[in-house]
Amino acid sequence: MSNILSGLDTKEKLRGSKVLITGCAGFLGYYFLTFFSQFTELLGIEQVVCIDNFLLGKPLWFEKTVSEIGNKLKMVTFDIAKDKFNKLGEIADADFIIHMASIASPTFYRKYPLETVDANVWGLRQLIEYYKDKPLKGFLYFSSSEIYGDPSQQHVPIQEDYRGNVSCIGPRACYDEAKRFSETLCYLYAKLHNMPITIVRPFNNYGPGMKLDDKRVPSDFANAIMNGGDILLYSDGSPTRTFCYVSDAVTGYLKALLYGKFDYFNIGIDKPEISVRALAEIYVEKGKLITGYKGAIKYEKHPDTDYLTHNPTRRCPQIEKAKQLLHYTPIVEVDEGVGRFLEYLKTEREHTGV
Repeated sequence: MSNILSGLDTKEKLRGSKVLITGCAGFLGYYFLTFFSQFTELLGIEQVVCIDNFLLGKPLWFEKTVSEIGNKLKMVTFDIAKDKFNKLGEIADADFIIHMASIASPTFYRKYPLETVDANVWGLRQLIEYYKDKPLKGFLYFSSSEIYGDPSQQHVPIQEDYRGNVSCIGPRACYDEAKRFSETLCYLYAKLHNMPITIVRPFNNYGPGMKLDDKRVPSDFANAIMNGGDILLYSDGSPTRTFCYVSDAVTGYLKALLYGKFDYFNIGIDKPEISVRALAEIYVEKGKLITGYKGAIKYEKHPDTDYLTHNPTRRCPQIEKAKQLLHYTPIVEVDEGVGRFLEYLKTEREHTGV
């Protein structure tokens, strides 16, 4: 948290402001709420309003983190796609908006495809329509690196101007295409109403706050380590990714929030690009050191036949734009990050017994 704070060279913009966060009970919500709980007074923030429909439940950390923010936090159970935003009244008055409300795990957005579309399209439309004539200082929209689809080799590392190779039909389309269309909405409202909307495209975040039953690769591997099971690979292990530790990612997101004008940025880490098999080997190595892990890496077919449909072969960002305009510099490489993640999980288990 201190590293995030020190990385914000324009944090004075938050003084005297009100912040509204949608989708606050998700993985990234853990870091945003923890950050604001620790530094609300120091940053001079007047109020943090958090809304979520809790479709996937409340994570273990949620109540504790919310209570630590105290009377400067207002928590509202609210469906951004179905409930009427203007009924929130004065608590909706905000200077900064962080719009994260969406399911991000492929397993769960395939389970709730229409809810995923609705949060990204109708939820976003409702938000920007409500705030289009209000004096916002910043509006952060969480898109996804999934908008690039499965890029050809000559387009990796992926730059922001790459138009993507995405199917509008298939098990991932509800998420991928909803994010793509939402970026168009952001662009139009920024252009027509001069809204300070900044889009971020996350690349494979992981770390504390990620639920062990999240069903994405970093959490699946961590779950195996913490519960003594084998790490299961449902592909041949050759697809490659870069993995961005969550504190680096959140630093980038906050920098984008404070940027205060329309633009779009890849937020992730550009090295090392490693195979899923290599990531599993890092988990095994760190697991042995931290928990005494004795499991193995095994290959199996996933029971969901659509699990690997349209799964990208490579996913690695070009982040020069964020480096230049946001002064964004991720520093935690994957071997260190996995160790931090497992240390966190071990400490939490020791403290909570869960």
